[in-house]
Amino acid sequence: MIPSSASNGKGPSSVAKAAACLPQVDPLVALRTPDDPPWDVYLTGTVFLDIIFTGLDSAPVRGTESWARGMGSSPGGVANMATALARLGLRTSLAAAFGDDHYGEYCWDALETGEGIDLATSRTVPGWHSPVTVSMAYEGERTMVSHGHEPPPEEPAPDCPPRARAAIASLTPGKRAPWIAQAASKGARVFADVGWDDTGAWDLAGLADLEHCEAFLPNAEEAMRYTGATCPRAAAHALTEHVPLAVVTLGAEGAYAVDRRTGESAEVPAIAVEALDPTGAGDVFVAGFVTGTLADWPLADRLAFAGLTAALSVQEFGGSLSAPGWSEIGAWWRKVQSVEGQEPAALRRYSFLDELVPEETAARPWPLRRAVPTIGFKSA
Repeated sequence: MIPSSASNGKGPSSVAKAAACLPQVDPLVALRTPDDPPWDVYLTGTVFLDIIFTGLDSAPVRGTESWARGMGSSPGGVANMATALARLGLRTSLAAAFGDDHYGEYCWDALETGEGIDLATSRTVPGWHSPVTVSMAYEGERTMVSHGHEPPPEEPAPDCPPRARAAIASLTPGKRAPWIAQAASKGARVFADVGWDDTGAWDLAGLADLEHCEAFLPNAEEAMRYTGATCPRAAAHALTEHVPLAVVTLGAEGAYAVDRRTGESAEVPAIAVEALDPTGAGDVFVAGFVTGTLADWPLADRLAFAGLTAALSVQEFGGSLSAPGWSEIGAWWRKVQSVEGQEPAALRRYSFLDELVPEETAARPWPLRRAVPTIGFKSA
């Protein structure tokens, strides 16, 4: 079980935990000062235990048994985003409820000890079992089945977020989350995404917390439905009437972004990869974009980096534990430069990586925890 000291938010020093999991690159090193907030990013949400099946030839058929060629278990839900941020070198604080079952213990350990994520504002909830999602990946898509119960509303209490450079929120149509305004009032730059609107209203006025956000990152279908635009690029421009920075993901076409404050727009194509499991790729994209934004990179570089991290993530199965670290980013960059016949313009698009992953750093091994068939095994 999780020690009682962890369940009341007074576990081992978060600084010591983070020191044990330091990434190879700190993308904000040139910007850090003694007066900085203690955290680069704060987020809150539900942690699931994800059980992922891959290698299915087709969707399961009613009344039959399907065998998967691959399987993995890992923390999911908001853990996907938190892990992706931490692996990119951002000091990450997560507020979440954890069940006091073995699944909750595994997820807590994977995030705090394995990734160096601060869980001081998280809680274990006695008698509450961890939510579980089973994800089945096939034909480049996925089907998910989830089960869980809402934790008691006071567990955790995300209405008092710590000071952070940024916060990431998932907006809910027709519902405010008080912590978003509080985070923004403390100086956090709020980045928001949104899920499918089951009500069918697709009313931007229903996303009341958008007024506190710096950036909004919907996918193409969501952006067009919310704005009534007939193309995602027009939808991105329309969204800047409501938020300073709009980023619309275009699936296999890449991503498009517009910054109202500078008048700048940028579009970067996707990187073609053979996807094993798309679980969590959207979260990894957001994490990559937030990293580049906090580091003050040009808009096109931020889009390219976000797309690269998402492309690397889908080549591993699992959500949170498929997120790439700097060793993998560096390995990819060295590999593509060594392949003959590469288009020079395409290589120049990622040349900003030269200063981020110098050879001596990128070559140093940094083993990452990966999803394993069962949580009963210890991963390296």
